[in-house]
Parts: sequence; structure tokens; C-alpha cells
Amino acid sequence: METSWLKVVELLLNMGEAKRRKEQGLPPKAIKKEKKDDSPNILQKLRNNQILPLVLALGFVIFLIVDLVRYYNQ
Repeated sequence: METSWLKVVELLLNMGEAKRRKEQGLPPKAIKKEKKDDSPNILQKLRNNQILPLVLALGFVIFLIVDLVRYYNQ
């Protein structure tokens, strides 16, 4: 009994999974395909964009400076 167990272990270690499945009469493994969303919504695009927050902050600071200069020049 011990030798048969060793043979099974040796076969499993030396054999690829596809060959083992074929010998056992099992169908090939199905490849799971991940579903990709081809059209991400606007919020997801904005989250992935790294430079947009910097551009918005810089634009806001420039706007505040221009507004402050216009206020004191009245």
C-alpha cells in the first residue's frame, strides 16, 4: 500500500496538470476571462487622472490672485 501511494505522489509531481487531467478523463481547465468595462464613467476617469487635481488647484489659485488684484485696484 505504501508503494502505491509513493507512485501516485511521484506521478503527480512529475506530471503537468493538463496531462493529469487528460489521464483522469477530465475536461481541460476553463480559462476565466475577466470582464473589462470598456466605457468607464466620468468619475472613474477623474479618479485615475493624477494631474487634473493639480491643474484645478493651480487654476483656482491664479483666479484668487487675479480677483484680489482687481479688488485692490478699484
